[in-house]
Formats: sequence, structure tokens, C-alpha cells
Amino acid sequence: MTDTRPLALITGASAGIGYELARQFAGHGYDLVINAEDERLASAALRLRETGARVRSVRADLRTLEGVGTLLTVVDGLNIDVAALNAGVGRGGAFVDTDPADDQAVIDLNITATVRLAKPLLRAMVARGEGRIAFTSSVAAMMPGPFQPVCNASKSFVQSFAAALQEEVADTGVTITSFMPGATETDFFRRAGMAEDTRMGTSGKDDPAQVAEQAFTAIVKGEKKPVTGSLKAKAPGAAGKLLPDGVKAASHRKLAEPGTGNRREHRSPEVGPNGRRTGRPGTTRQGLGRLTSPRLARPDDGPRP
Repeated sequence: MTDTRPLALITGASAGIGYELARQFAGHGYDLVINAEDERLASAALRLRETGARVRSVRADLRTLEGVGTLLTVVDGLNIDVAALNAGVGRGGAFVDTDPADDQAVIDLNITATVRLAKPLLRAMVARGEGRIAFTSSVAAMMPGPFQPVCNASKSFVQSFAAALQEEVADTGVTITSFMPGATETDFFRRAGMAEDTRMGTSGKDDPAQVAEQAFTAIVKGEKKPVTGSLKAKAPGAAGKLLPDGVKAASHRKLAEPGTGNRREHRSPEVGPNGRRTGRPGTTRQGLGRLTSPRLARPDDGPRP
């Protein structure tokens, strides 16, 4: 890292919105500290160095206290000008069917790691009287999320957390941005088990490069809670300010409930003894009518519907 170029920290930067955010910062003259927990981080760092930026990669799983500690140790003493806390994870399926460990992983990354990273970073920025922190939230923050309840609730936390910090650091020279993408073309839905059998997973999605470009502009301008992406993504953001929670929850169910992605095939999902859809035909578990447990999305895939 140099004394003449500003320094940006981006988590979840191996792919998706996180990688594209890193590319935006590198292209605008920043050196980088990038983090992710998967093997793609090394190749992402190589590509980012081709822009002329100096890049330090820190492979650590922020779902764990050890991973958070590893990253904080690396950045301790560095003047981080911008911290983009982008890493997030999701989990599809009915709450009664999901593995509690997977639900906890969503909380550990989307909430606990966000808070643990934000505190020392924000303290250092306030002490210097300058800096920017950005959170990757989601339009999902504005609505209850049936069949994705913990993920949506975690994004609501991020949105509220950011708004509180914005008030606390007013007039300190530090800005807080919480940008809200819609459904974006990353690995998120496939890894959350939602790619093939939900309407949300099978519908068209935004380009992560477009989302990141708009987010970068919002961050450097100090905007508070921009909705980023296409007009299609921004429509739910506008509607979310007007519609009651019950209407928004019903709408989300139509997008996220297992089986909704198969409607064009005119196949009816199995219905278990409890009267709920079980997902794709034949995907019951031990005859109990429960969802086949989808995989937990990796923490480097950026947003989340």
C-alpha cells in the first residue's frame, strides 16, 4: 500500500458485487485490501492487480470470530479510507425446515461480523475525521421474507444499523452508505438452493457490474440508502415504502416459495401432510413433507433479493 493512493477494504470480493466493487475502486485510483473465504480470491486479486492497484488479499471466513479477527489484524494500523462490508449469505426454504446451523450462519455473517468489523473501522475514521463505510443491504430489507425469513430480517438489521450510525457520525466527516440491490446475477441463488425451483431464482437479474458502478458513485457521494441496479430492481424499493407488510410478505412468497419456479412446466409441487408445498415434485425428506435442505449460499456472493 502507498501513502499517495487511498485505500479501500472490500469483503466478499472474490466474485459478484464484491469483486465488481473492488474493480470500481481500483479503477478510480484506490489500493485494495480484499477478503473472501473461498479459493477464487487469489484469481480475483490477480485480475485486480492488472489495473495498477496494489492488492492485499485476506482469505478468512467472516462467519467465525477467528476469521473476523484475522481480517482486523491485517488492517490494524492501516488508514482505511473506504470500507465496503459486502460479504453476506442467504438461505432458502421454509423456516420450520431449515437447519438451525444454516440460519445461525446467516446471522453470524450478515449481522455479527458486520457489527464486529464496523466498530473498529468506524472508531478509526471518526478519530481521523474522515472516511466512508458502506454496507451491502438489499431491497429485501424493506419487506418480510417468507421462505427466506432470516436473510430478509438480517438485511433489515443492516438497514436500521446503518441509519443509526448515520445519525451518530453526523458532522464527523465520516459517511455511512447502505445500498440496496435487487436480485443480482451472482451465485447466491444457486448456493441458497433457490436457483431452479423458485420464481426469484429463475427470473432475470441485474448485472453485478451495473449494481457496483451505481453503488460506488453513491458511496463516494455519501448517499445514505440508494437502491442500485435496474429500474426493475428499483420498483420494489419504491413500493416497499408504500405497501403494508402483509401485502409485501404475500408478494415475496410468490417469488421465494419452493415450486414457484416450475410453474411454466405445469407441474404441481408435492404437498406434505402439513399442507405446505415441499418444493420440486418428489423432493420430500423421509416422507415428512419437508423441503429437501438447500445448500447455504457462500458468503461472497453479494446481495440478496
